Amino acid sequence: MSDSHGASAQLEKIISANKDADIFIHLGDGETEIQSIRLKYPDIDLRSVHGNCDFGMGTPLTLVVEAEGHRIFCTHGHRYGVKDGTEMLRSIAMDNDCDAVLFGHTHERYISCEDGIDIMNPGSCRLPRDGNKPSYGYIDITENGLFMNVTDVGV
Repeated sequence: MSDSHGASAQLEKIISANKDADIFIHLGDGETEIQSIRLKYPDIDLRSVHGNCDFGMGTPLTLVVEAEGHRIFCTHGHRYGVKDGTEMLRSIAMDNDCDAVLFGHTHERYISCEDGIDIMNPGSCRLPRDGNKPSYGYIDITENGLFMNVTDVGV
């Protein structure tokens, strides 16, 4: 999930709809509501990175999540030129031995496989800019690899 910009209710909807998730990852611009979600749901594994609208919470700019033999590079994206493309993200993923990248910032859904790197932007769970409804992404890891998808936040 990404770019919740103060919408704790949206995060709660995502968590409620995915109670069996092993890990939740917030891709920035939501530090305040992430803190309240962590207090309300202390048993979930919620990881997050710093976005351009997050201030003073000490959240890292990037994160590498290891899951089922995969390495996933996570960032908000504002320092990696994501509004102009994913080239820099792919390069950083390769440099960090990652086979997937998650990013936010553009508020637009995006899924692709480029140079063998799976890439996803889940869009914004509050303020989409691509004409779609608020959304979040999910990854299923199977023996056949990563399966990425984006879905609407429930009403």
